[in-house]
Amino acid sequence: MALKVYRPTSPGRRGMTGSTFEEITKSEPEKSLLLPLKKKAGRNSQGRITVRHRGGGAKRMLRIIDFKRDKFGVPGRVAAIEYDPNRSANIALIYYADGEKRYILAPLGLNVGDSIKSGEDAEVKPGNTLSLKLIPSGTLIHNIELQKGRGGQLVRSAGTAAQLMVKEGEYALIRLPSSEVRRIRIECLATIGQIGNIDHQNIKLGKAGRRRWLGWRPTVRGSAMSPRDHPHGGGEGRSPIGMPGPKTPWGKPALGYRTRKSKPSDKMIVKRRGK
Repeated sequence: MALKVYRPTSPGRRGMTGSTFEEITKSEPEKSLLLPLKKKAGRNSQGRITVRHRGGGAKRMLRIIDFKRDKFGVPGRVAAIEYDPNRSANIALIYYADGEKRYILAPLGLNVGDSIKSGEDAEVKPGNTLSLKLIPSGTLIHNIELQKGRGGQLVRSAGTAAQLMVKEGEYALIRLPSSEVRRIRIECLATIGQIGNIDHQNIKLGKAGRRRWLGWRPTVRGSAMSPRDHPHGGGEGRSPIGMPGPKTPWGKPALGYRTRKSKPSDKMIVKRRGK
């Protein structure tokens, strides 16, 4: 999807870019696949803020996405490519042969009128879903399951794709977009192809208000706060941090400090992301 550059009619417009929405073929969503979406503003079930700087934003409806792709053996036809305000990727509306309608993530190259299928008899082509044991090595995949039947959890954002490197016994080695290499059981499902809307990462918001529309509130520097609000606060004028290393608002080390606790799935990581 191409990008449009706005004319610099104001300081906020200068440098702003946006999507041309060339792939979008339908402006109104399918009503039977909508649910109301209540705003959380970064709060958990106890009402405490667990994600800072969230709140406000445009009102949205939730689109029910089929991440499980469990209509095995039933062919479907792409009826429309739609915009989804809740994710970076576009979504495709599928009409199945048995009359059911579902949304899926729209891969690159999937057009209106194309047919898709899930199951062992599906072809290896964009939009089709197969188990990893049936996908040839080297294939680009997305919407990958971590546990059989749970639905795709990995590689779901715009422009991303993982690569199936090799199959060893009961496991397949997958190289994720972060360069992490992970073992996943070969009976897990994955969808063929790269997710579309690949220019999403190149969009420049251009002004603070556009970020507010997305539900992001301002982020205040710790050095601009008082000492009771942040370890970096206080002092006369612009002061240095004044301590060994930068801290979070709660006094924990901010850079290079490992916060990930050991998880059972860590043993499936063959090569970690990063350098």
